[in-house]
Amino acid sequence: MSSAQPRPREIAHHAAVFAALGDQTRLALLGKLSKGIPQSISELAKGSPLTRQAITKHLRVLESARVVASVRAGRESLYALRPEPLKEIQSYLERVSEQWDHALARLKSFVED
Repeated sequence: MSSAQPRPREIAHHAAVFAALGDQTRLALLGKLSKGIPQSISELAKGSPLTRQAITKHLRVLESARVVASVRAGRESLYALRPEPLKEIQSYLERVSEQWDHALARLKSFVED
């Protein structure tokens, strides 16, 4: 992405990623997947009070936001983290932060003059 304003499609994708990350269960699932090893729903449900069905619903949200990907392995689906959308969000937040830094510097200059 360039330093230009994001296009509506990019904004919609960013919003979907932020929405997917806005839940503590989904963040915990990403933490488990961040080790880089694809895991089944059963493995991801270990140590969680949630049912496999609930974990599946959360994984679908993450998959819809393209933060995780699944592949079939026999009768199970294995889920893996896709870091690209998170890197895009990081880049977006860095650009927004830079814009705020410039705006605050202009305000400071205006106030001090």
